[in-house]
Amino acid sequence: MAPFYEPEVVAPGKLVLEGVKKTFRTSRGDVTALEDVSLSVAEGEFVCLVGPSGCGKSTILNLVAGLDTPESGQVLVDGKAVTGPGRDRMVMFQEAALFPWLDVRGNVLFGLSLKPGLKRWARRDVADYYLQMVGLTDFADAYVHELSGGMRQRVALARALAPNPRVLLMDEPFGALDAMTREQLYSDIQRIWSKARKTILFVTHDVREAVCLGDRVVLLTPHPGRVHTEFAIDLPRPRDPFAVGLASLAAKITEELRKSQQQAAEEAHT
Repeated sequence: MAPFYEPEVVAPGKLVLEGVKKTFRTSRGDVTALEDVSLSVAEGEFVCLVGPSGCGKSTILNLVAGLDTPESGQVLVDGKAVTGPGRDRMVMFQEAALFPWLDVRGNVLFGLSLKPGLKRWARRDVADYYLQMVGLTDFADAYVHELSGGMRQRVALARALAPNPRVLLMDEPFGALDAMTREQLYSDIQRIWSKARKTILFVTHDVREAVCLGDRVVLLTPHPGRVHTEFAIDLPRPRDPFAVGLASLAAKITEELRKSQQQAAEEAHT
């Protein structure tokens, strides 16, 4: 039976990065991860960041999440500067990072510690609502070691959605999964996004994945990370990652990625 809980209507957030620069100090000297990065993500938009290692994709996510701060420029959510983590922005990582001593429902309930004012019985209804959304109602009492990799990521997704954030930040959440599981999750995340309409910033190395999921694909180049090109994905949903039109667009973006890497390499040697 479906839980009676329905989430409060929360408008999706708008993200803006303006002239962001981020430098890390290492034993080998300063490394500029991002240089003059400007990016805007509209309310309810699903934007995928794509690029090679070292282009700053995860750094952008960490800045939006408030886990790090820019050296210059600013990161805004709904016009307010990000100064630290907040429950309006939730992060989902490549590893599910679930607590093995808690069952599935307990892991989702843990995420609700970021949402004050809910009574104990209401928290359980919230957890069950999102477990139903990700298709894990029958596994609410199971433990982490009893779940497949894909099921663990569904639990992580339910945990991220449970506080009802305005922005969902996803850092290669399907990267460690096998191909068949990823394909199923592509369908699931499109369905969930269509229902929840969260603003999503999604990091991936997989161009086809980005085209399958995103409203827009932003291509980044490395050393330092910069926005190179943006591609609007005007394909009907739900999308099949093996559809001819999708594969053709993914090939076009992949070729642009290859050219940008070659150009960056040439500039590095001049």
